[in-house]
Amino acid sequence: MRFLLAAVNAKYIHSNPAVYSLKAYAEKYGGESKDKEQNPGSDRYAKKEYANKGSCEIAVAEYTINHLPDQVLRDIYSRRPAAVGFSCYIWNLSFVLFLARELPKILPGVHIWLGGPEVSYNACEILDKEPEVYGIMAGEGEETFLRVTEQYLEHSRISGGELGQAFTTAFIEGTAVRDKRGKSVLTPLQSNVSMSSIPFFYRDLTDFENRIVYYESSRGCPFSCSYCLSSAETAVRFREVGLVLQELDFFLENKVLQVKFVDRTFNCNRERTIAIWRYILEHDNGVTNFHFEISADLLGEEELTLMSRMRGGLIQLEIGVQSTNPRTLQEIRRKTDLKRLKKAVERINSFETIHQHLDLIAGLPFEDYNSFRNSFNDVFQMKPDQLQLGFLKVLKGSFMAENAKAYGLTFQSAPPYEVLSTKWLDYGQLLKLKDLEEVLEIYGNSGQFQTSMGELCGEMETPFDLFEELAGYYRKQGLFDRSHNRMERYEILECFVKERFPEKLEAYRDRLVYDLYLRENLKSRPVFAVDQEPFKERIRAFFAEEAVNFRYLKEGYEGCHARQMIKMAHVEVFRDGRAVLFDYKKRNPLSHNAGVYLLGLWT
Repeated sequence: MRFLLAAVNAKYIHSNPAVYSLKAYAEKYGGESKDKEQNPGSDRYAKKEYANKGSCEIAVAEYTINHLPDQVLRDIYSRRPAAVGFSCYIWNLSFVLFLARELPKILPGVHIWLGGPEVSYNACEILDKEPEVYGIMAGEGEETFLRVTEQYLEHSRISGGELGQAFTTAFIEGTAVRDKRGKSVLTPLQSNVSMSSIPFFYRDLTDFENRIVYYESSRGCPFSCSYCLSSAETAVRFREVGLVLQELDFFLENKVLQVKFVDRTFNCNRERTIAIWRYILEHDNGVTNFHFEISADLLGEEELTLMSRMRGGLIQLEIGVQSTNPRTLQEIRRKTDLKRLKKAVERINSFETIHQHLDLIAGLPFEDYNSFRNSFNDVFQMKPDQLQLGFLKVLKGSFMAENAKAYGLTFQSAPPYEVLSTKWLDYGQLLKLKDLEEVLEIYGNSGQFQTSMGELCGEMETPFDLFEELAGYYRKQGLFDRSHNRMERYEILECFVKERFPEKLEAYRDRLVYDLYLRENLKSRPVFAVDQEPFKERIRAFFAEEAVNFRYLKEGYEGCHARQMIKMAHVEVFRDGRAVLFDYKKRNPLSHNAGVYLLGLWT
């Protein structure tokens, strides 16, 4: 029989490690009994042979929510699976349920299975609502999926190949299926497998070209944040460090561009963190970037010293702050030493080699609009490379969902269950924060307006006020309702300055042009840029001299003549007469901004 594991990702660049892990585990341990050997600490299984058991072909298919449903149905139909298993999350459940309802129409008799965090909490309820779904694998999936495939093979041996109702009389731990009376029944969840027993499934990277490679070295979280499902498993399980280092070697040898650790709090074990970070430092291939989600307040001197020695771009960090309101942090059961966190972030910033991404969540208990403004300003002043403004998702099974009434929480009834209002924040205020988030992405997190926005922040009482006012300008002008190319974003900011700070317009026009050329050698120029015609001859003379003496342009320009250099670098003369050279061969590894040299006053 053929069992297709189907992943529906949010974007093409994403991949789904869950389906690959299920496949690798089932293929490695298929045909082995669940009974452990006498040694209670052993993770090996005693072999159990199935007479004439045949084989189960396990295939993986990945799609995105941007695919047309008909495209996905066509592809699954062409594979002719006997059973299909979908990995379910808040971003894809609606899409997956549509497919589950349609597939039996084109593949009569196909068994539809669901699994993943979005169906584990209320598995029986989903079965009752979705008659086309045959069963649900709840909780951790590797062992459950293995037993399901073995049950299919055993049933196939007995029935002569017909699937029928294979699971009505043989329940498997961690599954929800219907009994003979049609009643949905959920069995107790499987016990967790050893992390080190899960096979490494990245043997062929062909399917992961130009996509993020995800890697899991632990499961569980030491914290119990009320909005998160990871806290349901309080104990953290680790993959053996020796195995992790071997597997990281594979990524390094193949020069994978980015490896994203999915561990919920990677640095919760200091000794382990140091061992892995020291290894990637000592084996750096100059290409691979490693992404870690950490708690910055847990960092010690040894970790910080290791990071200070790392190549620019070797690692990047995602740090969840969520709020700086002490009452809010207490209520969501998040233990954070904010002073220690701030100190660690500032120390890492001083290295100028590590991208830091700090998170905030809007809609948390005891966080009103002004409190969120304070949280935003506190985090913004830590100068992260990106400040991610997210909105509370009230996940089924979380402590937050259980206390929704007490918090006055209203939220979307369908995935992603995003907050609509709370006791402290009404819907109109959330809408304002939504607009602010959008302009933050454009003018803050893009990194394309560093000089201009840095100066504009100084014009306002706080950074939050700048983004709030800019968002209001966008809304008033109807600018959220249409897409804009990069140049138009600069022109919009120039119009905002013209309206808000007309007396400083000329200076801001220079800053905007400076920001533009920091990123790329533009073929077209903004309408508000200074005319460069009077300086053309001097610019040509500069490059002619540079092609001989290489005073500024060195690495990457060997053997280049002046005309080539003009295409590879740029000189801009600003309103005050300053001439600036932008070197695109000497980019900052974090910001990707060009190297900059002040050539003096050209008046």
